[in-house]
Amino acid sequence: MRRMYILLFSMLMHGGLQNQVCAQADSAYAQKEVPNVVVLIADDVSWNDFGCYGNTFTKTPNIDRLASTGMMFNNAILTASSCSPSRVSIMTGRYPHNTGAAELHTEPTVDFASIASQLKDNGYYTGQAGKWHMGELLRSGFDRIYDKGKQENGDGGEKMWIPSLKERDKDKPFFFWFASYDAHRPWGPNRFSKAIDPKQLEVPITLVDNDSTRLDLSKYFIEVKRFDFYVGEVVKELKKQGVYDNTIILVMADNGRPFPRDKTRLYDSGMKTPFIVHWPRQITQSSVTNSLISSVDIAPTLLDLCQVSAPESFQGKSFKKLFSNPTMRFRKYAFSEHNWHDYQAYERMARTEDFIYIQNARPQLANQGPADAVRSPSFRTMLAKNKEHQLTPAQYDVFLSPRPTEELFSCKEDSLQLKNLIGEKEFETVYVTLKGVLEEWMDQTGDNIPTSLTEDWFDRKTGEKIEKNLNIRGEMPGVKSGAEKNNTKGGF
Repeated sequence: MRRMYILLFSMLMHGGLQNQVCAQADSAYAQKEVPNVVVLIADDVSWNDFGCYGNTFTKTPNIDRLASTGMMFNNAILTASSCSPSRVSIMTGRYPHNTGAAELHTEPTVDFASIASQLKDNGYYTGQAGKWHMGELLRSGFDRIYDKGKQENGDGGEKMWIPSLKERDKDKPFFFWFASYDAHRPWGPNRFSKAIDPKQLEVPITLVDNDSTRLDLSKYFIEVKRFDFYVGEVVKELKKQGVYDNTIILVMADNGRPFPRDKTRLYDSGMKTPFIVHWPRQITQSSVTNSLISSVDIAPTLLDLCQVSAPESFQGKSFKKLFSNPTMRFRKYAFSEHNWHDYQAYERMARTEDFIYIQNARPQLANQGPADAVRSPSFRTMLAKNKEHQLTPAQYDVFLSPRPTEELFSCKEDSLQLKNLIGEKEFETVYVTLKGVLEEWMDQTGDNIPTSLTEDWFDRKTGEKIEKNLNIRGEMPGVKSGAEKNNTKGGF
């Protein structure tokens, strides 16, 4: 030890090395005192499609390992089951109608503070690789972005994850947003293509059980498996670089699986996300929390963990205390919205740990799912069976029109949200409470129901483009009064 100090003193006496040694010391101090952050976000994966959440049809050993040595959240609720609105909401800590990007393929109208911009301003190196889909304004928060499609990022979107880690500024703590295309349709072959036998799958009761649907599901789970593989590669690289123990690894998805009655739905199959946080220095192994959190809470939480003050524009709140007290109650309510995603829509949802309440301002329209799900083998099977009047009520739901203007479900007793409790006296108090809470949230966040909404861009039975409607948008929800709103009130 004495010899090491003598050597260090000798190096400091050489003017050319003094600044270098000091810089390295500062870097080492920064790495020790504040954590690094890596967000790994899957595309179109439902909350219970990882092994750690009970799925037995696909193996996700890398994600499961992070869950077993970190914290798993059982009630993490997204603000939208739609790609770009959901991702922008996560990044900015704001509800979709408060970003100006409430609909698919739209982008923020204001350069809101984000996880990346705030960390970058506080000395972090910030990088992104894989799917972007968040518009131009949020790019300023990143030092480097790889977003030139599959040619650059690979078929699954994970090709540049490891190079990004290797090419980062080693003198700064880091934040990476690694976003895959897995498991977004269309699905192609990959190294795991024979890993799942369609015959072994259990088909959800909301889909028709036949060979076509089973093959469709197996291809989906194969891409979930590929996502898991690259999660493991990131973990290996973090360990190789010696930064694993002080890196917060967050694994989640942007919305539910791309099947009828999942993606774009306000039900748990669309809006509930797998959510795993791993941080060896702070999180007790095998922690599980049932506390309700919203995806608008992710941004303030990460900044809190990184010792950075959250800006006033964030509408969520930090759930940092859950890491030391998983059983504490964090949120009473979480809120979500369904706006245009290939098809005209306007729905709002308020959720507790026990109940889901939904309002639908376009009940005359069916909710068959996004266009890619409509073009799927699973939907074509349902379409054929519907013509023969052979669908169960759970399957026919995607064709139902008009839909209820209001829905109420028990999450614990009805995990698939099949039985609408509206009108049942036993649940009248729950209904009145949640209806009032939802309407208060809409008022306080400046939400509004536009007189004209964006029309369908695709046929609702075939998924084919409607040329006359393409790129014609209506008045976006919340834009008149909500895009500039900062914070909710009333302790939601």
